[in-house]
Amino acid sequence: MEVKQQMSPEQCQGMEDIRREIDTLDRAVIALLGARFKYVLAASKFKTSAATVRAEQRFKAMLATRRQWAEAEGLSADAIEQLYSNLVQHFIAEEMKHWQAAQALPERPALMAKITSEDGDNHTDSVR
Repeated sequence: MEVKQQMSPEQCQGMEDIRREIDTLDRAVIALLGARFKYVLAASKFKTSAATVRAEQRFKAMLATRRQWAEAEGLSADAIEQLYSNLVQHFIAEEMKHWQAAQALPERPALMAKITSEDGDNHTDSVR
């Protein structure tokens, strides 16, 4: 998604300009979160158990990486970790619902057996 900023922070002449630019950025951030959520839901079709949906090791590694990215941008690593922790915990809960609903489908066990047997990989890597 391309963000079309009309002016840099230094070019802003007042609070109206600042707020407009912040709103533009926030809209882009929310659109990107929506796109991220679609990938999270898509990942559920490759999960083989509730544990692979939760992917605790991936969750911890993801938070550590987001902390590094925050520091590189001059942001509070603690604040970004908290933000992502809350966001991803919500996404995991939604992914779990999606995964559980898919488990109720009669073709799910046959599909998973086919996917696993075709390439020998159980596709448990997480998107988070």
